[in-house]
Amino acid sequence: MGMAAEPSKATLTYSQEQVQQILNLAIAQQDYEGEFSHAQLLEIAEELAIPQITLEQAAQSIKTQQGELVKRQSFNLYRRANLRKKAGRYAIANASLILINTLMGFSSPWSLYIALIWGLRLGLNAWNVYHTGDEAYEKAFRRWERKHQFQKKVDTWLGRLLSV
Repeated sequence: MGMAAEPSKATLTYSQEQVQQILNLAIAQQDYEGEFSHAQLLEIAEELAIPQITLEQAAQSIKTQQGELVKRQSFNLYRRANLRKKAGRYAIANASLILINTLMGFSSPWSLYIALIWGLRLGLNAWNVYHTGDEAYEKAFRRWERKHQFQKKVDTWLGRLLSV
């Protein structure tokens, strides 16, 4: 009763995707405190026969992605803060209108109609704030990003003008 021949580790092969997954998992499980230096990163790349230019392009791509992520997080915080402000206005205004309607003894609950219509609008706004995977979100993000880039340029220009 012979044992099934197990392939030797030298003959095992892995696809590029498998190598990436294995290395990602191994690095994640590593009990390394701190950060890797640029020299260490270059050494690892050299061991894996990755050209330095490819490594630099990948590092720049990661930096760009992280910058985009930070911008999106700022945009999401801005939208949520704006939604909280609108919800506060809604609560204050509609509580006041309902109180006026009640105190005046109007038989028609006109304030409830206003609250309903305004509430629907607020609900749609909340949907847009928390629904981040569609084209409308991308358009709003790009518009917000352009606005902030423009504001940054204006601030820089004004800073130069005022420092003269």
